Amino acid sequence: MSERLRVGVVGVGHLGRHHARLFGELEEQCELVAVADTDDKALALAADTYGCATHRDYRELAGAVDAVSVVVPTRIHREVGTFFLENGIDVLMEKPIARTVADGQALVDVAKKHDRVLQVGHVERFNPALEGIAPIGREARYIESQRLAPFSFRSTDIGVVLDLMIHDLDLVLALVDSPIKSVEAFGGAVFTPAEDMASAIIRFENGAVAHLTANRVALKPMRKMRVFSKSGYASLDFQTQQGMVVEKTAGWDFEKLDLDSIDRAEVGDLWKFVFDGLLKVKNLELSAGNPLRAELEDFVQCVRQRSRPRVSGEDGVAAVAAAEQVMASIGQNRWE
Repeated sequence: MSERLRVGVVGVGHLGRHHARLFGELEEQCELVAVADTDDKALALAADTYGCATHRDYRELAGAVDAVSVVVPTRIHREVGTFFLENGIDVLMEKPIARTVADGQALVDVAKKHDRVLQVGHVERFNPALEGIAPIGREARYIESQRLAPFSFRSTDIGVVLDLMIHDLDLVLALVDSPIKSVEAFGGAVFTPAEDMASAIIRFENGAVAHLTANRVALKPMRKMRVFSKSGYASLDFQTQQGMVVEKTAGWDFEKLDLDSIDRAEVGDLWKFVFDGLLKVKNLELSAGNPLRAELEDFVQCVRQRSRPRVSGEDGVAAVAAAEQVMASIGQNRWE
């Protein structure tokens, strides 16, 4: 495909506007030709900002675009995604892929039937810091995450598990790469009919354990993850853009370490003694790059090369399947 890709965005609200803006910045690879939304103000803003065609009915994009970002309420993901895939248009579906595994699998099936690219917008997979923790992540034995956000009045058609925890479910599944053995979860509604806070302990067949917490009624946002393995641990703070990896040095052998010979009173800087001599610390650059831009670039490249996305439709379905297990456990332990 030598010509620029014609792309569109369905849903130009809070997040969709960023999709449209970043597609516009990828002008050498693609051209933002149209957006669709049912909100006239959003369409007017898009027309003024991007100078592209605007439509109230997303179906009018058929024939005008080669690929599309779908950034609409989760409840209509299957409907909108199916329309474009059946019309030969490649789809980047914002997370979660759908409200249920059945709906998500239906999208995967129709994409295969029509030989279309289906990518899911789990943007955290494109964070540069994840490459820095890959070695520890592959042998992870315990992962803990906290994803908190103030109430935003967005995504109220789903609960916090599909809204926020789904990010960390996808990351954990990618890191651990083992079937889920059991899930124990607790959660409840605060401001909406669905759960607004949730905590889950997930055990995997290979022995790894993940403890995930999500809350969308917090006073302050927080996005932290820690990954522990036999060789060390990694700590990521997506909110403050800080991260580090702590690993044992090549010569580390605790069994041979003569603890009695260490005079702590004579060690001027115990921290330096431990972390310069026995352990190595590597700071991670979380602020480098733009994960959403990288996600859109990956989508455009996959469409042009007809290749598999980093986050495929199957990956999206796996994350929703894990979310359904969490929500089923919450249903058994949910407060009245």
